[in-house]
Amino acid sequence: MAHYSATHAGASAINPVALDQAAEWLVLLHGGQATEADRQQCRQWQGASADNARAWARAETLMNKLGTLPPALAMPVLQRSTAPARRAALAKLAGLLAALPAAWFGWQALRQSDLAADHHTGTGQRRTIRLADGSQVILNSASAIDVVFDQDRRLVRLRHGEIMITTAADTAASARPFLVETAEGMLQALGTRFAVHQQTAHTQLDVFESAVRVAPRRLPASARVTIAAGQRLRFSADAIDAPQPLSVAADAWTQGMLVADNMRLDAFSAELARYLPGLLRCEDEVADLRISGTFPLDQPQQILTMLVSTYPIEARRRFGGYWVTLSAPGPQ
Repeated sequence: MAHYSATHAGASAINPVALDQAAEWLVLLHGGQATEADRQQCRQWQGASADNARAWARAETLMNKLGTLPPALAMPVLQRSTAPARRAALAKLAGLLAALPAAWFGWQALRQSDLAADHHTGTGQRRTIRLADGSQVILNSASAIDVVFDQDRRLVRLRHGEIMITTAADTAASARPFLVETAEGMLQALGTRFAVHQQTAHTQLDVFESAVRVAPRRLPASARVTIAAGQRLRFSADAIDAPQPLSVAADAWTQGMLVADNMRLDAFSAELARYLPGLLRCEDEVADLRISGTFPLDQPQQILTMLVSTYPIEARRRFGGYWVTLSAPGPQ
């Protein structure tokens, strides 16, 4: 077992042996070969002492901020390197766990900026991260989240944008609920795969597997509903719309595709605008034009070219292409 010096900043608050052990468990559980028996042993280790539980809380915080183990630290362990190299990598990882609180408070002061969000994407980008419990989160274009794991809950706070979550069994000693918070309320996963989209004054929920419990912010507990797989729901802080059937291609964005099946052009352009820098507008005269097809989200400009070449519309560009308006073709 690698032993990290207790003189390191912040390490005196937790037994350094617990930090060493947490580093080992972190590498084991996120190395791709962990078994259910390994996870159960980790839970038993967490419950063995308060220091173990606190060390694991720091390990989860580190994973949730990074989205993956630092390769330079993990690979010497996972690839069965020499004993000195393995000990050095584990000591560095334990050092990160020990130093985390000092860096944490400085980071907290910058939380109002999206750049200070735990995870974020720019326009046209997508990103996949893995949380400390093994759950997977895919961030869609221009999205930002914060992740808070503590002894009572596993929380993802959606600042804006859209995410797809595939939950995993909790790695903590006690099973904690998996929650997603939006501006309008709280969602609780019931062992599931689901997408959450923060819209203007509404949250949209798409459930692909199992179920999700919905609790709008300003409604009583008696008004909460559970949404099953195959359903889409929109809700505000004080109202819940009727669930609707989920379209077959609702999760196509996770594969980098925009699928339209007889979609109005104004709805299509609103969706495409999420992936284009600048502004995309659709004039009323062509808003009802119906669009069908499969389009590559990583090439939004190519999508505009495809639209113009396929349908009776033109794309008028202003301000160096920053402002694009879809309209009826002008006189030839």
